[in-house]
Amino acid sequence: MSLGLGVAQLAAPETVRRISGVDDSATSRAVVPLVGARELVHTAGLLTSRRKGVWVWTRVVGDAMDLTSLGMAIAHRGGRRRRLVGVAGAVGGITVVDLLTAVQATRAKKTRSAAAVRGARKGGPMELTATTTVRKSPQEVYAFWRDLGRLPMFMAHLEEVRSTGDRTSHWSASAPFGKSVEWDAEIVDEVAGEKIAWRSIGNADVPNAGSVRFVPAPDGVSTEVQVVLTYEIPGGAVGKAVAKYFGEEPHQQLDDDLRRLKQVLETGEVVRSDGAPWGKRARKEFPQRPAQPLSDSELAKGAQA
Repeated sequence: MSLGLGVAQLAAPETVRRISGVDDSATSRAVVPLVGARELVHTAGLLTSRRKGVWVWTRVVGDAMDLTSLGMAIAHRGGRRRRLVGVAGAVGGITVVDLLTAVQATRAKKTRSAAAVRGARKGGPMELTATTTVRKSPQEVYAFWRDLGRLPMFMAHLEEVRSTGDRTSHWSASAPFGKSVEWDAEIVDEVAGEKIAWRSIGNADVPNAGSVRFVPAPDGVSTEVQVVLTYEIPGGAVGKAVAKYFGEEPHQQLDDDLRRLKQVLETGEVVRSDGAPWGKRARKEFPQRPAQPLSDSELAKGAQA
C-alpha cells in the first residue's frame, strides 16, 4: 500500500489531487509529493528493517497527519467537500487497519520475549530469533561467519571461539556472577554461501544449538542474515540467574549482536559508543557501575577544578 501510494503521488500528483478533491493551491502542490516521498520511506523501512513493528507505527502517525490535513481541507472546501469526505473515510479505514497491525506486532514481540524468559526460569529451551540485512553478498557474509573466531567481534556474550577441527570448535562465553561457561560444538549442516547449523556436543555447561541462513535480499546486492539460537536452560536458582542475565528482552540482545555484525561488515568497525562492542573485553575496558554519591576525594577534586 505504501509503495503504491508513494509512486502515484510522486508520478502523477495532479491526478491524485483531482481524484481526492484537493485544490490546486501552492500548498497542495508541495504537500502531495512530500506525502508520496514519506510513503516510499515507509516502504523501504517495512521491506528492509528488522524492526517492522516500529515502521508500522510510523504509518499510523502518517495516517493521522493525512486525516488532519483532509479535515482542514474539508472545512475550507465547497463543491468538492463530498469527494474529500469520501477520501477521508478511506484513509480512516486504512488507519484502523494500520493501528490494529501495529498493536498486534507490538503484542507479539512482548509475548515472544516473555515466553523466552518464563521458559528459562522454569528450565527448558529458550529460543531466540533475529534477522538483519547486510549490504554484502551472501558469499562474503558466509565467509565472515564461517571463520568462527570472528564471532566474539560482534556477539557480546562470547569470549572466544576456537576451531579444533574442520567442523568442530571450542566456545567460551560470559555467564552470571562473573563466571564463564564453555562447550564444544560441531557443525551439523552446512551449505557454502547459504547456511550453517551447529550444536553443542559432550558435557556442555549450557547445551545449545543454532543456525544462520544467508538469503539474497531483493535488491540483488545485500544479504538477509537469519539467526536462530536455542539454549537448554537448567531450572531452579541457576535457571533464574541465567534468565536474569539474558534480561527481560533476550531477543533484543541478539538484535544488538546482528546490528554489530552489520557495522563490522559494512564499515569495518563497531561504533565505540556501544555499551559492549567487543564482548567481555569491552566490559573490562569500559566498566560501568550503578549511580552512587561522589566520594569525598571526588568532591574535593571537583571543587578544585
